[in-house]
Amino acid sequence: MPQEQYVHRSTMQTSEGPQVYKVGIYGWRKRCLYFFVLLLMILILVNLAMTIWILKVMNFTIDGMGNLRITEKGLKLEGDSEFLKPLYAKEIRSRPGNPLYFQSARNVTVNILNEKTKVLSRLVTGPQAVEAHSQKFEVKTLSGKLLFSADDNEVVVGAERLRVLGAEGTVFPKSIETPNVRADPFKELRLESPTRALVMEAPKGIEINAEAGSLKATCRTELRLESKDGEITLNSAKIKLPNLPQGSSSSAGSRQKIYELCVCPNGRLFLSQAGTSSTCQINTSVCL
Repeated sequence: MPQEQYVHRSTMQTSEGPQVYKVGIYGWRKRCLYFFVLLLMILILVNLAMTIWILKVMNFTIDGMGNLRITEKGLKLEGDSEFLKPLYAKEIRSRPGNPLYFQSARNVTVNILNEKTKVLSRLVTGPQAVEAHSQKFEVKTLSGKLLFSADDNEVVVGAERLRVLGAEGTVFPKSIETPNVRADPFKELRLESPTRALVMEAPKGIEINAEAGSLKATCRTELRLESKDGEITLNSAKIKLPNLPQGSSSSAGSRQKIYELCVCPNGRLFLSQAGTSSTCQINTSVCL
């Protein structure tokens, strides 16, 4: 209804005089409404500008954001990346021709879990040591040849040559089983037991060979060469026993330097001046 008709009708119905009713928002309410609308427009513009700035700074594109790119084969990260929470992935690899680095302020732990989230194997690289927790640890070449293996029962070294570079050699608190023990060329090989005995056993024989040098066996109390079913052969151009005891000699035979090697019943060796017949029985006092 037009405002003029509304005023005219109100004037005819009332005897006191014409009354006018204004429809709309006027005064301070109208100014507040305009202020809120203007403030809302400013907020929308600021929000839009901030969104565009974030998209520009974070490098948002159709393929991804920042150093993260979404490809057909998965996610691709360029440059250094930091993960604040666990990362679950089927495969992690670097770009072709570039190394892959794992960097941590404390340690790096790699766990292998089963379907029940139970740890089967664990590799921990920390500031003090590198620890591997598993039922068996193996080191192989690219061709699949076993170089090193360790489990609860044994440690296997599959290399063709085992070199020990320590100045004090290698210490074995218990027995060692090997088909061959040798030193590097032009180096000495020493088998030593400072406080206990050194025992060498083999079911089919023991061969000690020094092709370009001498062989020396030294002990504090006794050196025993024993063969239960066979014999002991000393094959050399010269065999010297310099410190054998000598039996008593007669004045007539004191000038000669020919001696007879005698053996006591207990296995002790001694020298006796040779005569026309054996003189070992004369010097049996050496065996006492």
